[in-house]
Amino acid sequence: MTYETVLIERTPDGVTTLTLNRPGKRNCMNPQLNVDMTDALEELRYDDATRVLVITGAGESFSAGMDLKEFFTELKDDPAEFDRIARLSTEWRGRTLRYFPKPTIAKINGYCFGGAFSIVEGCDLAYCADEATFGLSEINMKFFPGGPVSMSLGLLLRPREALYYAMTGDSFDGRTAADIGLVNRSCPRTELDGVVSAVAAKLVGKDPHALAATKDAYRHSLGMNWDAGVDYAAAKQAELSLLQGDVWRSQGMGDFLTGSYRPGLESHR
Repeated sequence: MTYETVLIERTPDGVTTLTLNRPGKRNCMNPQLNVDMTDALEELRYDDATRVLVITGAGESFSAGMDLKEFFTELKDDPAEFDRIARLSTEWRGRTLRYFPKPTIAKINGYCFGGAFSIVEGCDLAYCADEATFGLSEINMKFFPGGPVSMSLGLLLRPREALYYAMTGDSFDGRTAADIGLVNRSCPRTELDGVVSAVAAKLVGKDPHALAATKDAYRHSLGMNWDAGVDYAAAKQAELSLLQGDVWRSQGMGDFLTGSYRPGLESHR
């Protein structure tokens, strides 16, 4: 499918890039982009050619957050449509990305503001350019990080950093984003594509069912007590054995026990 505000690019090795494509508006999320992202993620969820999903922005920006004019202003007198778009935007950045069955990587090439923080948090991994600029400027408009953004801050950042940047509106660069744990790593812009491609290739080489189980066990356990988390992991182990035909035991562990495979040094093929 083709979309008005996002681009999908597949590679033969199983890595698909989903690009927010409103470069003239710094890829801010207008109603159409939220509809397009909802539909594109649904398409890619069931796309066998997509093993790893990379999300990035066209041009010099990742995303400047929600489109203030088209969303907050133009829809203020249409409460039903405002609610519909608000639900879509919260759902795809939150639950859909967080529980997407395939590995997701945010590739932050430039400006990343406001609502875009939830895209970063919803992805499993995140890498950014040193030159990227991050910020929560809502406080400067007499507002606060709304929608899922405050929850995203609580899940990713330590309280002091989360509250400092939310309360001051100060911006920061990619190196600081890595230092405070918003992203996995920061690197020069010229190296960003290569860094993300290397990580994506590493993930493509892993068993897809095992990757999905890894994500589910981590994400769901966050909301459980210890006993529920252990029980959930046991159920997920049984599910994985069924989906794989028990190859994690017969091949993964079996080949290790026979000395033909070194799990700490290589990936089982």
